[in-house]
Amino acid sequence: MIAIYARQSVDRADSISIEQQIELCKYETRGEPFKTYIDKGYSGKNTNRPEFTQMMSDIREGFINTVIVYKLDRISRSILDFSNMIEMFSKRKVQFISATEKFDTSSPMGNAMLNICIVFAQLERETIQKRVADAYFSRSHRSFFMGGSIPYGYRTVPTVIDGIHTSMYEPVPEEANVVRMIYEMYSQPQTSYGDIIDRINELGIKKRGKVWVRQRIREIISNPIYVKADLDVYNFFKDHDAELVNPPSDFIGENGCYSYKSREAERKDISKIEGTQIVLAPHKGIIESSVWLRCREKCLGRKQMIPVQKAKHTWLSGKIKCGVCGYAVTAKEFDGGRRRYLRCSNRLNSKTCKGTGTLYTNEVESIVYNEMKEKLAQFRHLSPSENEVPNIEQTQLENELAVIDKEISELLKKVKDSDNALFRYINERINALDVRKDEINERIKELSRKNEIPVDEIDNHLTMWEELSFDDKRRVVDTLIKVIYATSEKITIKWRF
Repeated sequence: MIAIYARQSVDRADSISIEQQIELCKYETRGEPFKTYIDKGYSGKNTNRPEFTQMMSDIREGFINTVIVYKLDRISRSILDFSNMIEMFSKRKVQFISATEKFDTSSPMGNAMLNICIVFAQLERETIQKRVADAYFSRSHRSFFMGGSIPYGYRTVPTVIDGIHTSMYEPVPEEANVVRMIYEMYSQPQTSYGDIIDRINELGIKKRGKVWVRQRIREIISNPIYVKADLDVYNFFKDHDAELVNPPSDFIGENGCYSYKSREAERKDISKIEGTQIVLAPHKGIIESSVWLRCREKCLGRKQMIPVQKAKHTWLSGKIKCGVCGYAVTAKEFDGGRRRYLRCSNRLNSKTCKGTGTLYTNEVESIVYNEMKEKLAQFRHLSPSENEVPNIEQTQLENELAVIDKEISELLKKVKDSDNALFRYINERINALDVRKDEINERIKELSRKNEIPVDEIDNHLTMWEELSFDDKRRVVDTLIKVIYATSEKITIKWRF
């Protein structure tokens, strides 16, 4: 039986259709019965095509003795794939016919001409690929919008760059506030992705209808699309061997950045910067460079962090760090718990730290307990430190205050050039903004009062310390202490207030 094979990768006005290919191939059948094999929407760069695979299977079974195509590149554009196919045809005594190129595969010259043509077919495919890649990188370097999913916090709006219509990002106020909150929280040393997700879930915030997961938080933290890129950001990328398209003079602290993989790069870790191409984008960033850089550095350093494990040997677990290297201190017990020590995890794992010296768990616990008692005696109420994880509503209100102050400043600049009507509008608008500012400030004060911790409540827990459960002791420590740095010579406590 004769097989007619037809393929079309993209349905375009200037390409020959499947139907036309089959009609041209029918002439070569000379009225003999035939079977058609059609792959529509598949490229010729490889043989991963369902109907092609079926045809080759039928040839192996002996059902096919002739294969007809409209043109060589319809069946393959790869020299290796084509050579393997022709070798199989030869073994199975299958004749191959190209309707437009008239090759006779029964002669050595015909086979040679066939291979020459397939070389040029592959060259054409690779030339097209390079032309497309060149166009992509040329457009991306000119800050054109290159498609893809829209980052959370933004939407696309039409714009014109160098006389060419394209798109750019524009902040979505509600989503942008959540992005600011994520950065503000993560910029604090003790805050993890899980802490951020817990806080966002408490407020019922979804990511465009979906539940937040750690990977989405990490993608936001790693994306320079949000940063107000200044010279510090330029130097950060330069120090990490990124390819910067724009000169440093363009980094004025306003625009976000597009991030592209280099042409040679395979799919890789989104947090890796080396070889990444950085292009200034036309949209305004929404995260201050200092905050973005703190978060980005922290994200890069997460591989050095010790995995969280459930504490069981001391209620100081998770709070106490080596006073030499800053790594977590691990509690160890010997002789059935009669001997309890604290050891630097970095010292235990890699020997790169000289260690804390001899730290007895009981002695350190006693010192920390007495320090907590003494600290509480100085206060009636405890106010959270400015470095503590921010309240999401409070941060949103503070962001709104900043926007209002900026609008008032812009309005005041227009007063001197305004007529009576515009002056009245400016006056009314500023009055309205002032009212809103008062409301926001009152709400912030209310939230601050809620965050105050009564000393009496904590003091009662310390008085009954020996009666508290292990988990309750850890909760008290977490309320009062951010981190403890310890060596055998010195213990330093950083408080939350």
